[in-house]
Amino acid sequence: MQRVTVTLDEELLGEVDALIQERGYQNRSEAIRDLTRSGLQQVREEAAPQAPCMGALVYVYDHAARELSKRLTRHSHANHDLTLSTLHVHLNAESCMEVALLKGQSDQLKQFAAEVTSSRSVRHGRLVLIPEE
Repeated sequence: MQRVTVTLDEELLGEVDALIQERGYQNRSEAIRDLTRSGLQQVREEAAPQAPCMGALVYVYDHAARELSKRLTRHSHANHDLTLSTLHVHLNAESCMEVALLKGQSDQLKQFAAEVTSSRSVRHGRLVLIPEE
């Protein structure tokens, strides 16, 4: 490993230290390594929208919303080439969570996720992309 010196203003350093406390990092180096990896991954995704990747789309929705379950199922079937597997969990009497494991080009997975998470009565949604190695 190489040792480097980085100059940060007090406000930014305060945010890094808050992150260290929040996530339980042992030191600043670990936090800065993780932030650097994350930032580099984001830059690679933006530079290569057609790059092959894996993804996990997690979303929570109101299962009683009119026709929503059917619409989400139709959407998944229409994009069957992207979906590897789906996990469905009943959270409570009103809400369900689904985790869709995806594989395809980065831009296709982002589009798929945007269509799902923007559906009416989908309450929360997040896509995590991992570049294929």
